[in-house]
Amino acid sequence: MIYLQLFYEFFKTGLFAVGGGLATIPFLSAMTDKYGWFTKAQLADMIAVAESTPGPIGINTATFAGYNAAGIPGAIIATLSLVLPSYIIILAISRALQKFRDNKYVNDAFFGLRPAATGLIAAACYSVMAIALSGGTLFGCIDLRRLIFFALLLALTNIKRLKGLHPVIFIAIAAAAGIAFRL
Repeated sequence: MIYLQLFYEFFKTGLFAVGGGLATIPFLSAMTDKYGWFTKAQLADMIAVAESTPGPIGINTATFAGYNAAGIPGAIIATLSLVLPSYIIILAISRALQKFRDNKYVNDAFFGLRPAATGLIAAACYSVMAIALSGGTLFGCIDLRRLIFFALLLALTNIKRLKGLHPVIFIAIAAAAGIAFRL
């Protein structure tokens, strides 16, 4: 039964998470509340690991979530079911889209999808910030140490001299600080 639930939830996520991997985060958050396959803290860890490993964040989080819920078969089912809607849709519209490329309605549909994708990513950003800065809800109790560290990293990444550094350096600094200071 858990495999069918994994397939259904991740297929639905793959079908409606327009805008890339970060747009899957609200769906994953809803799965946390509905099924308890992973906690909000584990979700934050999944996002951190998925962001710092090669590959698309949506695929990485689906694999991790599926593994956490039902082991290796769960990881495979979650990953494949997340990708399946995109695969089906691309197959169905690849030829038709070329024909309707200059169609006003097609262009209008894509114009409407852009703000929706931006909103989903903003919701994901809020969720991650809430967990990162307070360990819970953002407007609950904000951990001052985490807020200072966030502001410091934000400032460092915007210094002209440091902007050219590879993002892996900042990820390594954040991981080391998290371990050293138990952020």
